[in-house]
Amino acid sequence: MTDEKIMATIKPDGECWQPEIEKMPREQLEALQVKKLKESIKVALNSPFYKKRLGDLGITPDSINSLADLRKIPFTTKQDLRDNYPYGLVGRSLDDAIRIHSTSGTTGNPCVVVYSEHDICSWANMIARNLYMVGCRKSDIFQNSSGYGMFTGGLGFQYGAEWLGAMTVPAAAGNTKRQIKFIKDFGTTVLHAIPSYAIYLAEAIREEGIDPKDLKLHTLCIGAEPHTEEQRRRIERVLNVKAYNSFGMTEMNGPGVAFECKYQDGMHLWEDNYIVEIVDPDTLEPVPDGEMGEMVLTTLDRDMMPVLRYRTRDLTRIIPGECKCGRTHRRIDRIKGRTDDMFIIKGVNVFPMQVEKVLVQYPGLGSNYLITLDTVNDSDVMTVEVELEGLESDIFPDIQNMTKDIQAALKSEILLKPQVKLVKKGSLPMSEGKAVRVKDLREGRG
Repeated sequence: MTDEKIMATIKPDGECWQPEIEKMPREQLEALQVKKLKESIKVALNSPFYKKRLGDLGITPDSINSLADLRKIPFTTKQDLRDNYPYGLVGRSLDDAIRIHSTSGTTGNPCVVVYSEHDICSWANMIARNLYMVGCRKSDIFQNSSGYGMFTGGLGFQYGAEWLGAMTVPAAAGNTKRQIKFIKDFGTTVLHAIPSYAIYLAEAIREEGIDPKDLKLHTLCIGAEPHTEEQRRRIERVLNVKAYNSFGMTEMNGPGVAFECKYQDGMHLWEDNYIVEIVDPDTLEPVPDGEMGEMVLTTLDRDMMPVLRYRTRDLTRIIPGECKCGRTHRRIDRIKGRTDDMFIIKGVNVFPMQVEKVLVQYPGLGSNYLITLDTVNDSDVMTVEVELEGLESDIFPDIQNMTKDIQAALKSEILLKPQVKLVKKGSLPMSEGKAVRVKDLREGRG
């Protein structure tokens, strides 16, 4: 499967997969965005959802003459996708569709995305661009530990690595012993894994008596769940790799929307494929570069099912200034969390990432932790359980002192004092998928 239009723009120069796009002057890049936005609106108006949503406001491609005009378009939400399941946002004939992906739909209808051949090629090329940016080449062996099927992380990276020309190992999620065997036997050099599983895999490698330095693995692509810089550095240290952050979501194709370059100073969001906005999640007004807010994305290179001004619920910021790599596409910071991941306890807004930020500072702790929210005597209680790594749980004085230190550090970070329990390694549930970090047992919220 190839797209001749995309293939014609691929002229790697040793640093960039598509240098004329990746280093396009800002004025030219923004003009390209306006042109593509007009085309996206034209397709969107053929869908039942946008025909009514935009039609009621009289919005047509001619309504857009600059990026500032984007604000004329209403936001699209996850609920809109669910309410118009499955094909309500599709703007072309289903005869032109070749694939569907969707979210899990655990709380109702899933969010469905329908792809044309062009859409799949554009997505694959974007991931190839990311991989090339961090030094991956045709000579690499790429192993993917993400789930396949409806989840986008599997086939997304699979097609991207193949588009690059690398040999691929579609290992899929789970079966850690087999993952390790493949890494050893096939000489895997590049691995894609979610952060919590990367730590889990590293611990399993160590238990197998293998020194990561004896493996050929040199690059790790991580994403799909929030993580701290300290966790990234720990992954790099225990696996002896360079780990690069990735951002993506099903509604925007899947992985590859943004990716770090070799400088690991924010993720370049590919603005030839998306328009990015950062807004205040309460007022929905734009915030200045450098200020944290909710990310809003508009697709620009999807000709089957454009999505306009999608509220991602992800919290991040635009990193001001230019990147040392010379790419002109703006950078977003790592995802702090999601507006819908935040929990409120005793009137305080708390994100799991704030808790992890504290825990990773203690070398005696493992990577697995669980936050439990419960109600005791009509009062909300927050308990943080974390596994021990370097200390035995029966060394009471050391455990007691560390518990007090962690409580104090958490209170300083989140402005309330939780209960802290240090537990034996392996006593908390361990998932090979996305880690479950919060269990809310409060009445009506579990």
